[in-house]
Amino acid sequence: MQAEHMQRPVHEFARHDFVQLPQTMRVSEALDFIRDYRSPGQSLIYFYVVDDASRLVGVLQTRALLTAQPDESLTEVMIRQVIAIPENATVLEACEFFVLHKFLAFPIVDRERRLKGVVDINLFNEEVFGISKTETGDDLFQAIGFHIAQARSASPLQVFRFRFPWLLVTIAGGTVCAFVAQAHEKTLQQVLVVAFFLTLALALGESVAVQSLALVLETLRLHRVTPVWFFNTCKREAVTALPLAVSSGVVVFIVVLILDHALWPAAVISMSLAVGVGAACVLGIGIPTLLHVAKLDLTIAAGPITLAATDIAMLLLYLGITGALL
Repeated sequence: MQAEHMQRPVHEFARHDFVQLPQTMRVSEALDFIRDYRSPGQSLIYFYVVDDASRLVGVLQTRALLTAQPDESLTEVMIRQVIAIPENATVLEACEFFVLHKFLAFPIVDRERRLKGVVDINLFNEEVFGISKTETGDDLFQAIGFHIAQARSASPLQVFRFRFPWLLVTIAGGTVCAFVAQAHEKTLQQVLVVAFFLTLALALGESVAVQSLALVLETLRLHRVTPVWFFNTCKREAVTALPLAVSSGVVVFIVVLILDHALWPAAVISMSLAVGVGAACVLGIGIPTLLHVAKLDLTIAAGPITLAATDIAMLLLYLGITGALL
């Protein structure tokens, strides 16, 4: 697959045999309409709901339509937050939609959100990548991801456009940390041992957050995010965070005591770091989970955002506790 091919307009691969239903219809009317519809050999994956101006306002899943009550209106059973591909998008950008959201089809819309076509993953893979329909869904998404990687490696400018915005998160986090440190300048000047362990506080928080982040990213591949799942995950990580925090605090206490020969500063610094470790565990779980719910690309976004938030939280806790008690 050449990089030039990935820059072709995605509407060239669009289907036009989609089902478009007025939002004023009821479920029974929609089912009658679909029964009478003659699809030219293509499977119907989703049904699209439009308003009086033919603007896309919702999408219907087949299961939701079949299980709904006949007298329910389509607006009651449709999904209102529709993810659509702009008609001026390229094949590369459409690939990202499939990999990121893992839907089997996407509507293509113009600026007024009027339907211009539908791009189906099977048709897309056959015409663009030459992948057979016999491949499983996971294989198809992985194959698209592979071709994205190929295209992006061929275009440094596209790699920059894709990755640099997330690096700005790291810059923003570092800037906030600088302001936090400046706000506690008096503490850092009066109790030098606090400044000595500032780098350790940040490194320790990032290490723990990355460990939790890695575990959650693997779990999110296999489980659907629900409040129960999130609560159980947080509870399990809290059980892990407690011994991590205590052990880290004990080690730091011994190190500070050896270097500074002062019992109280050693106790305060170790306690603040222990609290920060616990917070880092929670952030390592919570942030990638929220990003997953928001359907952002975890492989790119989770790391910078989690680490930036962890740095800020760690510094606030470390300098806040030591500033108040020392």
